[in-house]
Amino acid sequence: MKIPTAGDVMERNVICVGTDTPLLDVHRLFVEEEIHGAPVVDGDGSVVGVITSTDLLRAVEEEHDTMRVQSDYFRDLLPYSSPDWSASSEDFQDRLSELRAEDVMARHVLTVPAQASVSDVARVLRENGIHRVFVSEEGRMLGVVSAFDLLRLVEDWKES
Repeated sequence: MKIPTAGDVMERNVICVGTDTPLLDVHRLFVEEEIHGAPVVDGDGSVVGVITSTDLLRAVEEEHDTMRVQSDYFRDLLPYSSPDWSASSEDFQDRLSELRAEDVMARHVLTVPAQASVSDVARVLRENGIHRVFVSEEGRMLGVVSAFDLLRLVEDWKES
């Protein structure tokens, strides 16, 4: 039995975002496509980073934390209560709408070659604490392998 490779299990139709894509549009795309991350490409189509749902959340928290918000609501004074972001000032929303993918993306992009074994792919994911890795050849992106792709292999293996 042939051991599967990254090229065998990768998703070839990769949804990308541009460096200048507004974060609100990235969020909308993630919700509509039911994805949690995407490569960020420049004007030439070269992958220059990765943006994830975690990056979006971190950006919102950082922007919110930079605001001087008065605690006018009793709930804000309660321990373990989260901020009432719906009561945030318009300035916060304006600042958030100005952020682009390139402002919050991770610039370090991990890749594996198409011929990498799935065990090598799993090792890269585990050692780096990530959920997806891009498959590339000579600088050209071919696809993406996620942890879910590897889990599908385990399910199929058990059934066969």
